[in-house]
Amino acid sequence: MSVVLEEIPVVTVDGPGGAGKGTVAAMLAAALDWHLLDSGALYRIVAVAAQDRGILLTSANALAIADLAHTLEIEFQGETIFVDGADVTLTVRTEESGAVASLAAAMPEVRACVLDVQRKFRRPPGLVADGRDMGTVVFVDAGLKVFLDASAEERARRRYKQLKNKGLSVSLPDLLAQLKERDARDRGRSVAPLQPAEDALLIDSTSMTIEAVFDQVMVWLRQRGMHSLP
Repeated sequence: MSVVLEEIPVVTVDGPGGAGKGTVAAMLAAALDWHLLDSGALYRIVAVAAQDRGILLTSANALAIADLAHTLEIEFQGETIFVDGADVTLTVRTEESGAVASLAAAMPEVRACVLDVQRKFRRPPGLVADGRDMGTVVFVDAGLKVFLDASAEERARRRYKQLKNKGLSVSLPDLLAQLKERDARDRGRSVAPLQPAEDALLIDSTSMTIEAVFDQVMVWLRQRGMHSLP
């Protein structure tokens, strides 16, 4: 029996970097036993896969890169990323992969392909998708859309702590400046700008624990009949 995509429940968690959306999305997917989509990692995955196969990240190879993206078997399990069955988390999360990802993301052919790949994550029993345009572009009919925000200062502090815990030498003022610059780019771009969907529910996590954010989203899920646990 064929599955009607519109009947597969979707929760989207959008917001700026450092707001906690990735952690919350992973917690929700685990609690619901639904699929997880870390949309921000997809361009990194595609770019790294292309490099591994000797495909230069140039516009001349855009169609080849797009074709490659369609063949990759991508799975997210919490914060772990598998591509064709191999754990590629450490490679995909590096600053270097972030830099090459921007090259792939600038190609219209690759963007169109990644959009198609994102939508293919909508499989039974349900999907939790985090990113910047999940509720406004990719899954506009999602049953619950959450926009998770926090002050720039708090998001910079979270990133600083995360990097320090990894043993990296970082500057809090520099992180804050970089974060504000990215916010400006994301919110001001002409294509899929970072903004809440009109029907999104907003959470300011500045002074909230990640557990409190998770609990609030679960309340909304139950109120909408999307989750039956007490």
